[in-house]
Formats: sequence, C-alpha cells, structure tokens
Amino acid sequence: MAELATLGWLFLVVAFGAIVPVVPTGAAVSGAAALAFHTHPITVLFVLVAGAAGAYVGDLVMYAMCRRGGESLARRLRWLRDEERLAAVKHRLQEKQVPVLLVSRLIPGGRVPVLLAAAFAGLPWRTFVVANAPACALWSVVYAMIGLAGGSIFPEPWQGVVAAIVLILVVNQSMTWISRWRAARPSATGVS
Repeated sequence: MAELATLGWLFLVVAFGAIVPVVPTGAAVSGAAALAFHTHPITVLFVLVAGAAGAYVGDLVMYAMCRRGGESLARRLRWLRDEERLAAVKHRLQEKQVPVLLVSRLIPGGRVPVLLAAAFAGLPWRTFVVANAPACALWSVVYAMIGLAGGSIFPEPWQGVVAAIVLILVVNQSMTWISRWRAARPSATGVS
C-alpha cells in the first residue's frame, strides 16, 4: 500500500514539474527507481509507468496552456526569451515532429521551447498526443536507468538515491553549460 502511495506522489510530482519547469522531475524518477531497486525491484516497472504518465499528463496541460494562452501567456510567464531559437524550433518541428519531441524531452530546458513552438505553429492535438507518448516513455526509461545504476552501485538505498540525484544534477548542469557554449560560439566567430 505504501508503494502505491509513493507511486501516486511520483506521478503528481512529475506532472506538476512538467507544468512548472523548475521541479526536478528527472531526479524524482531516478530517486524513486533507486529506492525501488533496493526495496521491491519489480516496482521499478511501476516507477517507469508513473514517471511516464506524469510527464505525459503534465505535457498535455502545458501544451493546452501554450495553445490557449499563446504568446501573451508565454511572455507573461517568461517562457518566451529567444525568438530566433523559437523560429528555428518551429522550422525543425515542421520537418520532423516526432524526433524533435523525443529529443526535447531529454535535453534539460529543451521541452518548453519545443512545446511553445508546437503550439504557435499549430501542431494538431492528435499529432501532439501521439508523438509525445513515446517521448515521455523514453524520458522515464532514461531517468529510471540512471536511478538503477545508482541503486545497484551502492549497498544502502539512501546512497543510491543520493547518487542518482547528484548524477542527474551534474548531467543537467553540464548540458546547460554545453548549450550556452554552443549558443555563444557562433556569435564569437562572427565577431572576428
């Protein structure tokens, strides 16, 4: 019964984090997977489902907000910061919808611009609903695997949870630095 409540909380945290992008949803899934590995290993499958379902429901709410609120909502919530990047994402979405949604779910900070671009470009609901399902499932599997790695390396459950969370934070921060470096690189080469 406690596992069911924990899975319910995981679902809620991930769904809320998909709507409010400052919540570390990947760390929540990784930590839950590491804990499940030590307590009831079969529960890891339920962690995958709860994480993917939470991400999916949260993304649907976020997409609905983007579609309904449009650019005015995006500007008010400060989601719309880089119009050039948004235009590039819109172009990529027109060419390859499913791969862009898949990749956006895995790149820290990449999901919100893609959801905005999809909403502003008028990506049909049906396409979004179908294309986002594998993206959320893949995201949940990746973060659960990180948690399983942490859980299998350390003998105590709390050590695996801490290791998984630290690893997620390090990977996310590294990806942020790499993205900033790549964004700054073309402007630096154009100056000379």
